[in-house]
Amino acid sequence: MNRTELIKNGVTFGTVLAIAISFVTNKSVGWAIVHGILSWVYVIYFSLFR
Repeated sequence: MNRTELIKNGVTFGTVLAIAISFVTNKSVGWAIVHGILSWVYVIYFSLFR
């Protein structure tokens, strides 16, 4: 796996994780989309402050 694939897979995983956390927490597709765009930023925020 080269560096480009590693980064792409990490971003994809972060996006899916953010969407899943957001939807389970908020029960809102709109917020899930916003948090999916924020990706790892939201995942880190959620793990630190929730």
